Amino acid sequence: MFVGIDMGTSSIKVLLINHEQVPVAAHSISLSIDRPAPGWSEQDPEDWWHAVCTAFDALKKNHPKELAAVKAIGLSGQMHGATLIGADGKSLRPCILWNDGRSASQAKALELAEPGFNSIGGNRLMPGFTAPKLQWVRENEPLVFEKIKKVLLPKDYVRFKLTGEYASDMSDSSGTLWLDIKKRAWCNSLLEATGLTAEHMPELAEGTDETGRLRPDLCQEWGFRSAPIVAGGASDNAAAACGIGAAQDGQGFVSLGTSGVVFVANDRFSPNVSGGVHAFCHALPETWHQMGVVLSAADSLNWLAGVLRRSASDLADEVGLISNPARSMFLPYLAGERTPHNDVDIRAGFLGLSHDSTETELVHAVMDGVAFALKDCLEALKRAGTQVDQLVAVGGGSRSIGWVRIIANAMGIPIHVLSGVNLGAALGAARLAMAASGASLAEVFSPPNTSRTIEPDRALSAHYQDAYGRWRRLYPALKETGF
Repeated sequence: MFVGIDMGTSSIKVLLINHEQVPVAAHSISLSIDRPAPGWSEQDPEDWWHAVCTAFDALKKNHPKELAAVKAIGLSGQMHGATLIGADGKSLRPCILWNDGRSASQAKALELAEPGFNSIGGNRLMPGFTAPKLQWVRENEPLVFEKIKKVLLPKDYVRFKLTGEYASDMSDSSGTLWLDIKKRAWCNSLLEATGLTAEHMPELAEGTDETGRLRPDLCQEWGFRSAPIVAGGASDNAAAACGIGAAQDGQGFVSLGTSGVVFVANDRFSPNVSGGVHAFCHALPETWHQMGVVLSAADSLNWLAGVLRRSASDLADEVGLISNPARSMFLPYLAGERTPHNDVDIRAGFLGLSHDSTETELVHAVMDGVAFALKDCLEALKRAGTQVDQLVAVGGGSRSIGWVRIIANAMGIPIHVLSGVNLGAALGAARLAMAASGASLAEVFSPPNTSRTIEPDRALSAHYQDAYGRWRRLYPALKETGF
């Protein structure tokens, strides 16, 4: 038996699987987000630990024999969160999350002062990353900064609570911007730029490495026969890639979650800094990946559903099978944008509305707009030299076949839809646990079955390419107006 813990932004999922990777049980615990100021986003690390304990308590109650036989635990987590630990092992302040934009000025200043963030770190210095968050703390909360013993990412705080060890994997650590991505090691000069040293960082491991074992008191509390291994694990997107078998060069997925992602595995470090592409280490040894990120993907449809007081899934279903792009257009920049603009200030907008615009047209425009933003990501990856011939659809929005069809036509490539329940990052975390226990990587990370493949319609795809060209001209126009 193996366990995967997936620490998302809105919930923590704990998945129990057997040796055949068949799910035995799963529990999900919701999390709240604090927004103490506009553009800020925080969580209390103790809320994560309480959620994990609640899920394991439920597993012990409902599946005690299966839980007792667990050999290894894997971790997946939301990236970039700044979890600051003092000498007593407790958090010094709430964690500053990935979607917190307070450190925009620090990001710009650090990028000018230390070009190595772009070259060695391989990425634009965006406020979502960990390094500028620490610079913000350094400038605005100096008493907190002075007390820092360790800087951990969210899943690595849970690892510390599980094992007592300070450790992190390569994929998640890439998102701090303190890692030398090519060498897979902490970079002293990048750390020094934010007033830190390697002593403030956890030990580095590959996602398939053992990073410790479950504490004896927790083994007794939850009824494990022997202390399970805790694997290095992965960032959420790298874990999702492991879950669908995107482990080799050119394999990837498009994610329609709260945010949107176009992820492709690489056999080498391949940055495209000017295009806002994230070039990170993968969770697997000697493997890297590229990633384009849209900050408001399914969240754009959720926003519209809230405004209309409707269900997002019902709205998507009403659009159905489309014959052409929507007459109006939507720019999905509700929370700014990463790829390719790196613009925390830009905001969303509808264009081309008229008296006869309907709810369905608004929904269609939102779905098109998100598809075009994902197309932006794909084009940025191509400019970095990556050939993408097909992708797998993951995330909650991928349940809408109509939306997947729009994306296939906008991108001009086939999109595969998984069969059964999409367990995503939780399954990837559990697979990494299997690998850490000694299982063959080739067997563990095999692709799952797909239920169907959405091929782009040649004629419809041509219409979408034309619409995409017009949509691309809207960002600079909107930016010029001051939005």
